[in-house]
Amino acid sequence: MTVLADPRGDTRGDTRLRIEQAALDLFTRQGFDDVTTDQVADAAGISRRTYFRHFATKADAVWGDFAAHVDRLGQLLAATAGEQPVLNSICAAYVQVNDYADADLPMLRQRLRLILGEPALQAHSQVRYNGVDQVVAEHVARRTGAAPGSLVPRLVATSTRAAATTAFEVWLADGRLPLAQSLHDAFEELAGGFPTLRVAGRVG
Repeated sequence: MTVLADPRGDTRGDTRLRIEQAALDLFTRQGFDDVTTDQVADAAGISRRTYFRHFATKADAVWGDFAAHVDRLGQLLAATAGEQPVLNSICAAYVQVNDYADADLPMLRQRLRLILGEPALQAHSQVRYNGVDQVVAEHVARRTGAAPGSLVPRLVATSTRAAATTAFEVWLADGRLPLAQSLHDAFEELAGGFPTLRVAGRVG
């Protein structure tokens, strides 16, 4: 990704990441509602004005550049092979767009704990998830010939996003399971109509 240099010789990308990390640390220690944007700016070593050049709200600093995440998911879906089953193509795209380097996982865990644990942040979730649902529904529509707003594209979009979200929650709680494996497991259950529920001996 190309970033632009700022007047201090830093890069816009570096500044943005520094703000995000400062915000995550403060929100984790003190609680989202009890931290101001001025405190985040001070912790990041920037001015209030610089903060708002990068983020419009406190919540945006937690979510990071989610729009770019959604854009990349859409690009990956558009590039999938036509012979690949639809659910498989969505799973592969989800796994690829969430292929984080090991060094980035601590920050990801911080984000998820805040997003899942702070009611004020959960209120922002649906707006962002709508973008995910849209690109997935459009992908299903391209592959099936249905309208993006019709039943199957919308159902696939919301159910696969729920599967991915659940996979993230399980990965976060487990602490040992690789994220990619958690995503694959969730999509396999979904694609197979929850096959483990039909296996004899699984019911207590």
